[in-house]
Amino acid sequence: MRLRVLCCSRVVLPPACLIPLLPRRRRQSIAGLVPDGRVLINRAREESRGFLRNYGTPITGDVLCERIAGYMHVYSLYEWLRPFGCGCMIASWDSSGPALYVVEPDGSGYKYFGCALGKAKAQARGMIESLKLDEITCREAVTEICKMIYACHDELKDKNFEIEMSWICEESGRVHKLVPADVLAAGEAAAKAALESDDDDDDEEDEDVAMAD
Repeated sequence: MRLRVLCCSRVVLPPACLIPLLPRRRRQSIAGLVPDGRVLINRAREESRGFLRNYGTPITGDVLCERIAGYMHVYSLYEWLRPFGCGCMIASWDSSGPALYVVEPDGSGYKYFGCALGKAKAQARGMIESLKLDEITCREAVTEICKMIYACHDELKDKNFEIEMSWICEESGRVHKLVPADVLAAGEAAAKAALESDDDDDDEEDEDVAMAD
C-alpha cells in the first residue's frame, strides 16, 4: 500500500506517516477529501473494535470492506446526505492470505490483485495490469510502484510530492509495517533513473524526426 503525499508548503515538515492505523493485520488508505477520509477511518476503527468485542476475533478484510461499502452507500441514497468525496483501500492478511479491497465513493467494494485510486488512476491501473503480480517479489513491487508514481506525475501541473509506502507480507511477518527506508530509497532511485532514460530516448527520437524533415 502506498501514498503519494503532496507537499503543499516548503515550510511544512514531512509527515511521519499518513497511513491510518487499524489492527496490525489490516491497513486502510484514502484518496480524496481528507475530512471525509477521517470519517471513514474512524468508522473502520469502530467496526474493528465492535467485531472483536462481539465475536472475540479480529475482523477480516472482506467483512470490513463490506461494512465500509455499506456505510458509504447509504450516503448516496438520500437527498439530505452528501456522498463521500473519497475512496479507500483496505489491505489485510487473513487465514486465506493477503488481500486488497477497494471501496469507491459510491459504496461499491471489490477485491483486487492491484488497484489505484485518486488522480491519474486510469493510467496507473493500466500500468498495474501490465505487471505479472504473481511472479514478482514485494521488493520488486516497491520499485515498480515507484516507477508508476513518477510516470503519472505531471511536473507542470502537480505539486512536489513524497512517497509513503507500507506492506503486509512474509518479510514483514504478516503484519503491517512501513517499507524499510533503504528499500524505498532504492525503488525511488530506480524510478528516477528509468524516467530520465525515457526522457533521453524521447529527445533522441525528436532529433531524428527533425533531421529527417
